[in-house]
Amino acid sequence: MVFENLYWCGLRLRELLPLTPADFDFENKIIHITKSYQRIKGEDIITLPKTDKSIRCVLMPDFFVEEICQYISSLTDITETDRVFQFTKYYLHHEMRCGCAINGVKRIRIHGIRHSHINLLIDMGFSAVTIADRVGHESIDITYRYAHVFPSTQMEVVNKLNCLLLNNNEHIGRQCL
Repeated sequence: MVFENLYWCGLRLRELLPLTPADFDFENKIIHITKSYQRIKGEDIITLPKTDKSIRCVLMPDFFVEEICQYISSLTDITETDRVFQFTKYYLHHEMRCGCAINGVKRIRIHGIRHSHINLLIDMGFSAVTIADRVGHESIDITYRYAHVFPSTQMEVVNKLNCLLLNNNEHIGRQCL
C-alpha cells in the first residue's frame, strides 16, 4: 500500500510516513499533507513539511480511495492519531530491494516512484503548473526539470495553424493548396 500511495498520489516518502487516519478524507477523496516524518537515532520525529507548497490536499483516484480505506479499516487498534504506515525508510528500502530481486527487475530508489507519478502525469498531458501543484513543488522550475519528458507540441502547433488557415480560406471561398 505504501508503494501504491507513492505512485498514485505522488507523495514524498517523508509526507507519507506520518499520515494518520485523520489525514484521509474518504468522502472528498483527499489526503491532507501537513507534516513530515524522520527517524533520528531511533526516535520518530514529526515536523512541518519540506516547504510551504508541500502543505496541500492531494486528490485520490476512486479505485485508490477504496483500497486505502480497506487497508486502514483492516488495521487493528489504530486511533485517529496513530501513523497508518508504521514503517521506517530503511524497512521500505529493504522491501524494495527484495521485491525487485524476486521479480528480476532493476531496483529504483523509492523516491523514483514519485518521479514515475510525475512522468505519468506528463504523459497524460497535464501542464507543469498542475503537476507542480499536485506534488508540492515549491517552484514550477522544479517541475521543468522534467522538460525532456514533456512531449513536443510543435506538431500540434503546426496542425492548429494549418486548420486555422484552412478554415479561414474556406470561409472566404479560397481553396488551400
